[in-house]
Amino acid sequence: MLRGGFRAATVVAVVMTFAMLLIAWAYDLPVRDPDGVSVPTWVRLPLIVAAAVALDVVIRWVVLLRREEVGGLTALRTVVRDRWHRDQVWFTVSGLVAWYASYVAFRNLKNYVPFVNDRLWDTELARLDRLLWLGNDPATVLHHVLGTGLAAQVLTVVYVLWIGLVPATLAIALVWTRFSRTGAWFVTAVSMNWLFGAAVYYAFPSLGPIYSAPGDFDDLPRTFNTTIQEWLLEDRVEVLADPSATQAVQTIAAFASLHVAITVTLCLFLEIIRLPAWIRVSAWVFAGLTVLSTVYLGWHFFVDVLGGVVIGALSLAVAAWATGSSLRRRPYAWSAPTAERKRPAYSPASPSS
Repeated sequence: MLRGGFRAATVVAVVMTFAMLLIAWAYDLPVRDPDGVSVPTWVRLPLIVAAAVALDVVIRWVVLLRREEVGGLTALRTVVRDRWHRDQVWFTVSGLVAWYASYVAFRNLKNYVPFVNDRLWDTELARLDRLLWLGNDPATVLHHVLGTGLAAQVLTVVYVLWIGLVPATLAIALVWTRFSRTGAWFVTAVSMNWLFGAAVYYAFPSLGPIYSAPGDFDDLPRTFNTTIQEWLLEDRVEVLADPSATQAVQTIAAFASLHVAITVTLCLFLEIIRLPAWIRVSAWVFAGLTVLSTVYLGWHFFVDVLGGVVIGALSLAVAAWATGSSLRRRPYAWSAPTAERKRPAYSPASPSS
């Protein structure tokens, strides 16, 4: 009953929204726009998608003008009619709404964690880290190996760049994919990451090394990453003092790392659909740098990374089942000529595929 399209993503959104409203009611907590203090996601994300749609139309329009001797306005109408028909618009809008609903619920659920479960697991997670690293602290080892100068600057850039990863990949999945089932699979997988991540936050609340052992990071230079960490701590203090007196939401939660989880989901997804090698290699390099940045900068314990890998892989697998997609790697490269495609692994873009 749940297989296909964005039905599974919608179910995830409904379940998470219900959980958000139930906890808000039970603990007398407000429901917040998670990005209300800046440009709200409900404004920012549609603008990103709209820009992607505009770019898609312009590129196809230019190509059509070069291939055929038709007027500019006629070519534009042809592109809009053939590419952005009612079914395609519905696909893009429904996917965007389903994802955004789960995102809002996720951010609020994360905000509520300290009120529902105030038991922190940082001591146990740090102990596991030292066990896995043969008695050493992972962040300290990385500081010694990579240094505390240029590496801090570079890894800060990596961490900040990740923030744009989700909206960018969503825009691609909802606008530029040639296979609607493939796009629905990825968007659903991201929503699954929110669902599994929220569940783990409630089971094992933690702050992360930068907050539970800040002295371990005193040697790092001050960067924009430092400013972000201070902002998040200020938000947490405000929310814990009086959640109804502030528009801020607290977003500190270490186990598991959803930065790593979503990046792993993306990398495995790209491998399965076999995008060009340079894209796949770039994604894995970025994943490795993301792992380094989260541990080096103190956002996460090493075991948080391992938890993120599990959540990322599990989310992709569950989303594949829910959307009727195959986890088998495509038998041909994404850009392979038609003659090489003996048997398509996915149906062409259409509302039924």
